Amino acid sequence: MTSVSGVPVTVPASAGPGDTRDRLLEGLNPQQREAVEYRGPALLIVAGAGSGKTSVLTRRIASLLASREAWPSQILAITFTNKAANEMRERVEALVGQKAEGMWISTFHSACVRILRREAEHFGFTRNFTIYDSADSRALIKRIVKDLDADAVGLTVSAVANKISKLKNELSDVESYARQANFNDPNEVMFLECFRQYTRELQRANAFDFDDLLAQTVYLFRAFPGVAAIYQRRFRHILVDEYQDTNHAQYSLIRELTRSPEPEALGPGDTNVRILDDRGSVPPASLTVVGDSDQSIYAFRGADIRNIVEFERDFPNTKVILLEQNYRSTQNILDAANSVISNNFDRKDKKLFTTIGAGEKIVGYTGYSGHDEAQFVADEINALHKSGIAYKDMAVFYRTNSQTRALEEIFIRSALPYRIVGGTKFYERAEIKDVMAYLVCIANPADPLALRRIMNVPKRGIGPATEAALQAHADRDEVSLRESMRSVELLGLGPKVTGAIRELVDLLDELTGIQEKTMVPNLLQTLLERTKYIDALRASRDPQDEARAENVEELLAVAKEFQRNNPGGRLLDFLTEVALVAAADELDDSSGTVSLMTLHTAKGLEYEAVFITGVEEDLLPHRMSAGEPGGPAEERRLFYVGITRARKRLYLSLAMTRSMFGDVSVAMPSRYLQEIPPELIDWRQSPGDATSRGGTQPRALNARREKFSYGGSLPPGPSATRPAIRQHEWANKVTNQVRDNGDLTLEKGDRIRHVDFGDGRVVDVTGAGTKRIAEVQFDTAGRKRLLIKIAPIEKL
Repeated sequence: MTSVSGVPVTVPASAGPGDTRDRLLEGLNPQQREAVEYRGPALLIVAGAGSGKTSVLTRRIASLLASREAWPSQILAITFTNKAANEMRERVEALVGQKAEGMWISTFHSACVRILRREAEHFGFTRNFTIYDSADSRALIKRIVKDLDADAVGLTVSAVANKISKLKNELSDVESYARQANFNDPNEVMFLECFRQYTRELQRANAFDFDDLLAQTVYLFRAFPGVAAIYQRRFRHILVDEYQDTNHAQYSLIRELTRSPEPEALGPGDTNVRILDDRGSVPPASLTVVGDSDQSIYAFRGADIRNIVEFERDFPNTKVILLEQNYRSTQNILDAANSVISNNFDRKDKKLFTTIGAGEKIVGYTGYSGHDEAQFVADEINALHKSGIAYKDMAVFYRTNSQTRALEEIFIRSALPYRIVGGTKFYERAEIKDVMAYLVCIANPADPLALRRIMNVPKRGIGPATEAALQAHADRDEVSLRESMRSVELLGLGPKVTGAIRELVDLLDELTGIQEKTMVPNLLQTLLERTKYIDALRASRDPQDEARAENVEELLAVAKEFQRNNPGGRLLDFLTEVALVAAADELDDSSGTVSLMTLHTAKGLEYEAVFITGVEEDLLPHRMSAGEPGGPAEERRLFYVGITRARKRLYLSLAMTRSMFGDVSVAMPSRYLQEIPPELIDWRQSPGDATSRGGTQPRALNARREKFSYGGSLPPGPSATRPAIRQHEWANKVTNQVRDNGDLTLEKGDRIRHVDFGDGRVVDVTGAGTKRIAEVQFDTAGRKRLLIKIAPIEKL
């Protein structure tokens, strides 16, 4: 049983072709139906937020299978998270009524790993290669920068890592970069050497970083046409979700897979009439991409919006279908989203609509400070929870992680259950990386990075000097670090440390020898017992180490679950699965907590109630976007994505003052707020607003409303098309409506009265001019820091 747009559908395996076709189209709107049934070389489905694109993709696949137009092994479906891939597979299998064995439904990285595990030996790697995550890559780069003294010319680890990643996503390797490098620039010469050394170290370690998984697969196909032909012949129908988020390497991979195999690459088994055209050639695979340029928000990761905007030019004879009916949000929310995104240009015009109804108005809130804003969010969440909305169905979005401090403080004080999504992830915790490094050493003896991490974990007396001696021996004899450890007796290091190294390398060699015939949980259990890793944690006096021990035990539970789902899986399969876990894959939908996350993390999710906080200039749009080509337009898309995550309730909040990195400044409403029709928003200025809680507001809050109100509606803001002078006028108008205490002077010892906090005494004054800050000890509200120029205070 499955459903589309809320309509349950089951397709029995025994259903006839006509019956199956009708069932697969049941509940679809005309545009969705056309997308499922269209057959042609290229199809672009422009799918608005909440328009049922997953239903269309899964039914299109099921339709190809049910009509016998393709075997499962001829289908490649690409998504951006493992979670989405698993959901797609389950829905396809439910639709066809049987297991779809042989079908590839995976992420780009997973598909490339699968190919490279089979083909990596073509260019000097082995199938048990290690996959370095960003932390591993930076650790290696850090060592290279130090060894080469690259910081002497101003290179940092972050700069080198980011530039290497960018180049790889553009399919530029060391040699191609060297051909256009400026050798008169010491910085560039040093970067090139870092890049070259990094590439050498990866190959020596039999390792790929995340960017390599894509780039090396493209290189493989271009360098070995016979290998490319295997996959070009195999995949006759390629479907790609979230196409607007693809980068150049991903785009190039799709281009390679959709080419006709070169004639000389065809083998004797390629005479199958099902795939040969009239000329006896294998035609290109059909390509279906689903995406929405309005939701392209990952330019900072290399995503190129041109891939979808220029799709019709890249793939001639493309059929374009727009999905504009939304099944998620109310019309008020969609009207706000449509109004905002219409200010962007170079997009396919579409207008989301729904049959759900208008729904509640959007709630806008203007607070005095970030803490005031956070208190409003907490109060509203409490009210919504009391009305029957579960905590797990509510989320708070923000542009930058620095905004979480006030939210967390207020949520803790309000006893609200919450979790930070995208914080320290399970597989990024030190203890988990330790144990995973042991497993990597077992699977790939050539990897020195993992070996250095665990050489003295738990402590066994192997210090930096010993490690350096082992590495020097490895470099001199041109062997791996692991091989150097096997010859430890030749180094004269002393009996105690020699014995510790010998014991470690013997254990690793022993476990390496049995990995192929041992189930992963058993291998991990043996490793933990022999190294006494958990025992060492529990023997510590650090109270946090008990939690770390429990995390390691949770990893063992993960291994057992992997084995249940993959009965024949072994260590290499487990390491691959763990390496490809994304943040969205770790999201637990049943946690029973309010989710706090950045707007970028929110992509692909949906909630009953959504709070978008900090809708202010310099936050949304972010101040760094102003100097980036297309930056403000991408920030507007980010806001659009946030809006369209909400099903029934949407809250937009901002503060008059914002404390960022210890500096308090006057905040201005985001220009994007002005793009929303005012009749869609119910603006509130205080947590005690009668429209949200009923009853009479306290006198202090009424006074505060009088002093700080924007006059019942947000002042008009500048649109992207207005000249800069109008923006200055708008900024002045906003500033003029915020309280101005003029040249009020306060000194240590002065008594003041605050609208909300009551009476207090000034204990310190810092800063100068408009940024003078008073630290005040209030009689009942505790100690507060106030921006003197606009705080609602009077001197007694």
